[in-house]
Amino acid sequence: MKTAIPALEALTPAEKLQLIEELWEELSATPEEIPVPQWQLDELDRRSAEYAKNPSSAIPWEEVKRNIVSRNEQ
Repeated sequence: MKTAIPALEALTPAEKLQLIEELWEELSATPEEIPVPQWQLDELDRRSAEYAKNPSSAIPWEEVKRNIVSRNEQ
């Protein structure tokens, strides 16, 4: 895949990571300006409606995190 910014190819992996960090910091300063695709909004609506119908189907964050951590430890 050819990059749209040729100068990126000259950067080291560490420099690319630094650039990503700087871009993320700038983007996260104004989250309201980041476009959200319609499919993500639709999925949030679907999940919200599913939760409203059956709140007991939700999994607490602590359990989700514990499952993720245990998978990574295997």
